[in-house]
Amino acid sequence: MNINKAELQKETFYKTSRSGGKGGQNVNKVSSKVELLFSVDSSALFTDDEKQRLNEKLQNRLNKDGYVQVICDEERSQYLNKEKALERLIVLLTRSLQVQKSRKATKVSKTVKAARLDTKKLQSAKKEGRKKNFEI
Repeated sequence: MNINKAELQKETFYKTSRSGGKGGQNVNKVSSKVELLFSVDSSALFTDDEKQRLNEKLQNRLNKDGYVQVICDEERSQYLNKEKALERLIVLLTRSLQVQKSRKATKVSKTVKAARLDTKKLQSAKKEGRKKNFEI
């Protein structure tokens, strides 16, 4: 599924705060740390089945209010941190929406088993031939 960045941005909320780390005086003055909040349940972008799948997959990422929380404070610019947080949210949602293909158990065929046993016998015979026969 392809998630539209502009539509997703309309449904997200941002909280900003002062960030630690590099930046000198800029760190003490500018709120560059961004906390992105997105509610899966109130979103109009997803169907009910997709919302249920998202809630199951992202249950560890949901806060007590039911919002998916993405925090970014890597850049010195608030704008860049918002962009990175939104990109991370898109990646998180697309990965969560992917349905894994169910694995079908397969059985090893008789010919493959026989071939493996034959190679084992050949290897065993080769090593047996290397032994020295001692008789006392």
